Amino acid sequence: MHKIGIIGQGYVGLPLAVAFGKIWDTIGFDIQVKRIQELQHFQDKTKQVSEADMKASHLLSFTSDLNVLQSCNTYIITVPTPINNFKSPDLSLLLKATTMIAGLLKKGDLVIYESTVYPGCTEEDCIPLLEKMSGMTLNKDFFVGYSPERINPGDRIHTLTQICKVTSGSNPEAAQKVDQLYQKIIKAGTHLAPSIKVAEASKAIENAQRDVNISFVNELALIFDRMNIDTIDVIEAAATKWNFLKFKPGLVGGHCIGVDPYYLAHKAEALGYHPQVILSGRRVNDNMGMFVANKLIKLMLKKEHKIMQSKVLILGFTFKENCPDIRNTRVIDIYKELLSFDLEVDVYDPWADAEEVFQEYHISLIKSIDPQKYQAVVITVAHQEFMEIHFEEFKNQNAVVFDTKSIIDRRFVDARL
Repeated sequence: MHKIGIIGQGYVGLPLAVAFGKIWDTIGFDIQVKRIQELQHFQDKTKQVSEADMKASHLLSFTSDLNVLQSCNTYIITVPTPINNFKSPDLSLLLKATTMIAGLLKKGDLVIYESTVYPGCTEEDCIPLLEKMSGMTLNKDFFVGYSPERINPGDRIHTLTQICKVTSGSNPEAAQKVDQLYQKIIKAGTHLAPSIKVAEASKAIENAQRDVNISFVNELALIFDRMNIDTIDVIEAAATKWNFLKFKPGLVGGHCIGVDPYYLAHKAEALGYHPQVILSGRRVNDNMGMFVANKLIKLMLKKEHKIMQSKVLILGFTFKENCPDIRNTRVIDIYKELLSFDLEVDVYDPWADAEEVFQEYHISLIKSIDPQKYQAVVITVAHQEFMEIHFEEFKNQNAVVFDTKSIIDRRFVDARL
């Protein structure tokens, strides 16, 4: 019988805790006391799980007291694994969580990692730490599994239980145990990988592939801009062929696509191979914010706007539409670049947590919009609320409208990506 402790109650850990809490005794643990207090009152600021879903998970409880996890026999680690300022893997939270769990390990316990890592990380970084801090031996005293998260924030269709889950274990016995565990909650089924490294690599390439594909269309956008061709028009035409992959240009942020390729590249470089395609794609995508900002300046000059002290409105700050997730948002690149031209920049986002944005980026979100105040507006995120804005009011003020998501009527748009 499983008693499950899930370390980290963010976008990944909470849906997992709610799903398991309907079957087994489950404890959701997080070091953020405020987060735990909110969850104990069935409030999820990430909007991943509803109050009704949490209440239906009758075997689930939440705590920020590590000692409460002592009674668990299965631990699932779902903490963030971001990159640092040098675009290298930051494993600090992962290793901290590993150290915490090592102090609780008992004979026969199972530790499962869901955090995104580079191939080899679980066996080369995490397991040695578990053994060292617990004084126990892998596959003799305790077992380890790896099952990469596939959470898509804001997606109400491809939820946790509706996405096939890759599983793996430290030996065949552990692998079967991990696979059977997830089969209980994943309606879409599981895929048992032959090794932990294979499971780790599968996660890394999922997002690296998407990153490279987006970088291709982003590069096309840079080329077609010089030709005065609308990139979306080109994509729509090309998409009439059955085997064309309809990726669209845009900012690439978030906790996965904008991060995972660096994990893969880090491991490759550690082995003496310098990846060409992966890193060149990253460079293209990382520069899109600067391109948007500079093109906006050119459009403002064409409309004879004075640049210094002009006011620009950015619509959207989260990394994707209809979700409050601001992790690794690349909208910040546009914001900073516009500030470098001495523009006054306001940011409006009805989905983002204003307190979190201020703490993380020192930006105070505005609470309402006055179209008459701005000489330019940039749509950076396709929130549903933005479809209801009357953009003709901006055009009536001779403002530049740059729609990076191609979501509004073209009559009111000066440029699209």
